[in-house]
Amino acid sequence: MRKSSGLLALALLSLAGCHKNGDAGSAKLATSGVTDAMLTNASDNEWLSYGRDSNEQRFSPLTAINDQNVGQLGLEWSADLDTARGQEATPLMHDGMLYVTTAWSKVNAYDAKTGQLKWSYDPKVPREVLVHVCCDAVNRGAALYGDKLYFGSLDGRLIALDAKTGKEVFAKKVVPNDSDYAITGAPRIAKGRVLIGAAGGEYKARGYLAAYDAETGAEVWKFYTVPGDPSKPFEDKAQEAAAKTWSGEWWKYGGGGTVWDSIVYDPKTNLVYFGTGNAEPWNPGPVGRKGDSLYTSSIVAVNADTGAYAWHFQETPQDRWDFDSDAPITVADLKIGGQDKHVVMHAPKNGHVYLIDAKSGQFLSAKAFTTVNWATSIDPKTGAPTFNPDAMYEKTGKPWISLPGALGAHSWQPQSFSPKTGLLYIPANDLAYPYLGAKDWKATDIGFQTGLDAGSVAMPADPKARAGAAAATTGKLIAWDPVTQTARWTVKYEGPWNGGVLSTAGNLVFQGTAGGTFAAFSADKGSKLWSFGTQSGVIAAPMTYAIDGQQYVAIMVGWGGVYDLSAGTLANKSGAVRNISRLMVFKLGAKGVLPAIKPLAQLVLDPPAFKGTAEQAAHGAAVFGRYCAVCHGDAAVAGGLVPDLRHSGAINSPDAIRSVVIDGALQHNGMVSFKTALKPEDVEDVRQYVIKRANEDKKLGMK
Repeated sequence: MRKSSGLLALALLSLAGCHKNGDAGSAKLATSGVTDAMLTNASDNEWLSYGRDSNEQRFSPLTAINDQNVGQLGLEWSADLDTARGQEATPLMHDGMLYVTTAWSKVNAYDAKTGQLKWSYDPKVPREVLVHVCCDAVNRGAALYGDKLYFGSLDGRLIALDAKTGKEVFAKKVVPNDSDYAITGAPRIAKGRVLIGAAGGEYKARGYLAAYDAETGAEVWKFYTVPGDPSKPFEDKAQEAAAKTWSGEWWKYGGGGTVWDSIVYDPKTNLVYFGTGNAEPWNPGPVGRKGDSLYTSSIVAVNADTGAYAWHFQETPQDRWDFDSDAPITVADLKIGGQDKHVVMHAPKNGHVYLIDAKSGQFLSAKAFTTVNWATSIDPKTGAPTFNPDAMYEKTGKPWISLPGALGAHSWQPQSFSPKTGLLYIPANDLAYPYLGAKDWKATDIGFQTGLDAGSVAMPADPKARAGAAAATTGKLIAWDPVTQTARWTVKYEGPWNGGVLSTAGNLVFQGTAGGTFAAFSADKGSKLWSFGTQSGVIAAPMTYAIDGQQYVAIMVGWGGVYDLSAGTLANKSGAVRNISRLMVFKLGAKGVLPAIKPLAQLVLDPPAFKGTAEQAAHGAAVFGRYCAVCHGDAAVAGGLVPDLRHSGAINSPDAIRSVVIDGALQHNGMVSFKTALKPEDVEDVRQYVIKRANEDKKLGMK
């Protein structure tokens, strides 16, 4: 168990009540609708919570669809959505109703058998908040409890709806502010409380996980993942101990450690396990950050009743690479070394599969499931990594190309564990990322606060470099044996950022792909048994349910998310895909077809001549890398979800681009004013950089 000095005793102190909330009191438990017992002992036929059961295994015992008949699977019904953004949610099904959250935090409820829309709800999230969100206007799902459906909105509200009617019960702002925080993850339920954190690890956010009363929305307890200002009293002993692992004035930058996904309530231990995000800013140099920076990039366990600290395991100390530990967590019972173990299984961004004792937090094992170069080894007793000295870019002052990179060997896309095969199915990426510390970096009140010089390490206009990067950028579905810590089988994909995974007792594994297919594989051997063209890339995870003896498989379709936004020339590695957002539901023997779509428009680069100076272009590249690339793509090559500025008419006119970037002419579309961070001359330099890039790509014959 990786704990700093003094933290071994801290677990006992915290559980004894050394927490600001002390005895948080009893919650009113649901006695009808979706109850605690139903969440703990999940029905075979329904899908009541984000990962189906309390262990978040995403395994269904249903067998009507199996490896012998899956080839007969067809489209039963589909429903187009009104949000042309990435769709990341897992649907829920209860009592014949299928519930989905969509981009911009909207909610739809359908008849799960027929696809008839029963109700819809729009929280009317202001489009301007998108500038404070790292990774698209996405939402990963909802929670059911009693007669209510709960979800978080992008602008930081916890919202409860009547599950039958869609009528709003309450909507409460639960984030400290909506300039540094957002909510994209799905809430979880624990004993009458709604658990949810917030995103914001690239801004000035201080991470936390909070529990809210399911009836009223009132906050019951909150656990901070990063200590606050040490000149003020710490909230609890856990924060006081964590502060010893920080240096500099970290609290002025929030600190990071955001809990934007990966929350699991384990009734067996009465603990809540959750993953935490990167330390903020990524680059520790400009802010003098040293030490492990707890509890960032860690798995943390707290008491479900009080939020009191139980244990933590830090997977990436001193995280300077954005190796969030927010990837989904799975709980399982395994036989390891001849002993029965109740374990937490985790495959975070940093490229290793970790096994941790669920009750004590004791480290059991870790093994890389993909290529890793930031660490040279993992200590077999403590789980501590040995850093590659070259990976410490803030110390070397040189560029570092890391495998995995900031998007992760495995990110938020859900994994699945099958008790039948004993395998963990991981949607993995081979996706490098370049790091270079920015010189004289200062924090601002808008845009990413990473401390990196993204402009200097952007993809060059060099065909060989681009071809090499493309060849090395792939994706995989890995069937991993967690006991032996080895891969049993692997399915290779053309590109990364494929969808989450579902496994079933029918010896099946389902996954959608970035290239626009939905496929089924045999769970034991990885043989491809069925596929269906989805017309759009898939990043969400499928689920399954049964009604009247008929099994259905449902999946949200809609390409988007951070990879499409920021990957530049690599965004379409899996093929030229578009966003066609819809919910698709499959059944054996169904014959449904999707409507025909028009071919993608063939854009032609026709930029004005570059008449700027080399100095302008260089400065423009730095500004673009810091403020623009996260949405408009590395090296000004967009993935398709947002406008590609190389094709924009605004680059023809200094006044036009200034009206957008400085005056906020398009703020109603989410493109807010950057006048607090940029001067008109900065914007002009960005314009010159984009013109230069457009001419370079035109010369290369790119579109």
